[in-house]
Amino acid sequence: MPTQSAALRTAPKTALRNTFQTIFLALAVTATAQAQTDVNNPRTYGAKGDGTTLDTAALQRALDTAAANHAPVHLTPGTYLTGSLFLPTGTVLDIPEGTALIGSEHLEDYKQIPTRIAGIEMTWPAALINVRDAQNVTITGKGIIDGDGPIWWKSYWDLRKGYEPRGLRWASDYDAQRPRLMLIQNSSQIKLGGGITLKRSGFWTVQILYSNNVAIDGLTIRNNEGGKGPSTDGIDIDSSHDITVAHADIDVNDDALCLKAGRDSDGLRVNRPTYNIVLRDSIIRHGAAAVTIGSETSGGFRNIEAYNLTALSGVGSGVLIKSAHTRGGWADDIRFHDMTFEGVAIPIHVTMNWNPSYSYATIPANIDPKTVPPYWTVLTTHVPDDKGLPHFKNVHIWNIHATGAKTAIQVAAYPNATLDNFKIDHVDIQAQTAGTIADAKDWKLENNKIQTTDGSTVKLLAPGATPTKEGTAFGDK
Repeated sequence: MPTQSAALRTAPKTALRNTFQTIFLALAVTATAQAQTDVNNPRTYGAKGDGTTLDTAALQRALDTAAANHAPVHLTPGTYLTGSLFLPTGTVLDIPEGTALIGSEHLEDYKQIPTRIAGIEMTWPAALINVRDAQNVTITGKGIIDGDGPIWWKSYWDLRKGYEPRGLRWASDYDAQRPRLMLIQNSSQIKLGGGITLKRSGFWTVQILYSNNVAIDGLTIRNNEGGKGPSTDGIDIDSSHDITVAHADIDVNDDALCLKAGRDSDGLRVNRPTYNIVLRDSIIRHGAAAVTIGSETSGGFRNIEAYNLTALSGVGSGVLIKSAHTRGGWADDIRFHDMTFEGVAIPIHVTMNWNPSYSYATIPANIDPKTVPPYWTVLTTHVPDDKGLPHFKNVHIWNIHATGAKTAIQVAAYPNATLDNFKIDHVDIQAQTAGTIADAKDWKLENNKIQTTDGSTVKLLAPGATPTKEGTAFGDK
């Protein structure tokens, strides 16, 4: 056993060794942190963030390297011009305030990928931000993702102007290739929000396709800056399940919150439903509809709930359910409740014959079918009547308060494919005129109040009746 003096003599050496170990550890931690900071920062790989230099390659390298090192990507303030970016498994992308990702105006900067567009599986340009075949991805921050939409909007309107006189309105949306702003495809455990702003999308803003367990919370969408973007849906949930959307603030020029499940023959072939969906606590300032099912209904829907939604006067329909007699599909256990509509044209709108010039595709006689794109052939494939009629049942709508409407309720389907077991209760609507419910079977209408300036009441018509025939007044029946 060492003497006290020997212990005192070895103490300085031990202390000195411990000090060096501490310094070395600190330097190692600092070096590791610095290395992570470098690999996480796109500027390390040459990104300029000046809004004019194309930063795609540098941004993608940072995303790939950071994910491989299980580290987040933190963009520093600036404007990053980019084409398509692909977020691998484990990515955490933080876009802070003062930072913007802005999409390239050149179609070649968006890689062609297999995907689904408006209900049809086809090759199409990738989105600006893509999460494909990935898990555990988070996109957050208070910055901006900007699709630079006006150039894409113009390309669509120019093409459609030439197509419509030729009977090709239905092909316009497919032939005018425009990048989506964000695509989540074949992925799970995805989080999006945290105050981020998505704006000026070339086409749909967020498409959630063949995915599950996606949570969107705290998202602003602005697609009417610098013009009105055609087909700029807000959030499209497409043949996916277990999805939640909350605290969204949406201004678009098409459907704001939209559920889809495939179109016509191709949608029936894929046959993937959308189910277990919650849409809540959001505001829609402008759009074709606040919450929509369809028109791509082929795969079906179940267990859908939307509540605590507010829609303002720039919105065409509050609750919109739409399909067509070539779509097929079904819906069961659908719940819309506790919504406020201010100046929304039609608070409750159901149509199974949506927009015929778009819904029913026919190749004009003066075009050789052998010369058309493959997806034209898919779009025009005949769907037998027994498979094409959609069947909707068990829909409950309640606690809807609407003022300033044009038509309180408008509902129509088919005599041989009725809308079954709908329940509407505790609805309070002030409108110019009341409207009509047609092709309804076993509906329950309870504790509703419809006030109209023209004194009309909603008519409930038997299947096969026309709106010109007298029906049963809407009320406590």
